[in-house]
Amino acid sequence: MRLNPVKKLVREGGVALGIGQNQLTTTEFPRMAAAAGFDWLFLDAEHGPFTTETLQEITKTCLQTPVSPILRVADFQYDLVARALDGGAEGIIFPRVESPDVLRNAVSWAKFPPRGVRGFGLGAPQVGYQNVAFGEIIRHMNDETLIFAQIESVKGLEARHELAAVEGLDSLFIGPADLSISLGVGGQWDHPKLLGAIDEVVQACNDHGKMPAIHVRNAAFAKVAIEHGMKVVSCAVDLALLWAGVQGVAKELRG
Repeated sequence: MRLNPVKKLVREGGVALGIGQNQLTTTEFPRMAAAAGFDWLFLDAEHGPFTTETLQEITKTCLQTPVSPILRVADFQYDLVARALDGGAEGIIFPRVESPDVLRNAVSWAKFPPRGVRGFGLGAPQVGYQNVAFGEIIRHMNDETLIFAQIESVKGLEARHELAAVEGLDSLFIGPADLSISLGVGGQWDHPKLLGAIDEVVQACNDHGKMPAIHVRNAAFAKVAIEHGMKVVSCAVDLALLWAGVQGVAKELRG
């Protein structure tokens, strides 16, 4: 069974770089991400058109590459978490997190007893088609499955220390689009309020031994986020990248 690539990289002092898939349902996208050298895939089941079957195909494709599939669920529901993890996701992102109690309950869904209440439904792909002792599978999955709490509102930001203190949580994950809107500076990526919020979340993570994470729209913002201490960074999404390529070709042809 493999170690979680994101957890391993950050533990070794690196920055885990990811890319977003939130519209295209093809398994070619994670293969491209792997070929380009990305460390993880931000698979967005909150906003994307994915079925359970397509999510599993994408996550299982990731498991054949060095790319770690980390999936954002649409809501706080046990079945969404169970299906994602049983399908091969190596991490879960919970959106719109504001309450430590709600988060604590959600974290328990991703951990097997005694650390949580997750039911066993794993298949051979999740253990690399190896003959592994049952108890070792439980221990490994509890240790290597990453849990992210997404900070997307002022209320979530204000609760950052309480959220970061939740046992079993691995990361506070900033959603800058919604957070900037909540702060009253929507889309102003260089606004002091947003940059200050990033610093506050990074500090809370450092204080509680958690990984600070963020998803951004472009490489310039990604570099700024890394300068501010982010350790897990996702940059851009599939359709936006495709659109940029289409625009570039059209401009070149007509230039």
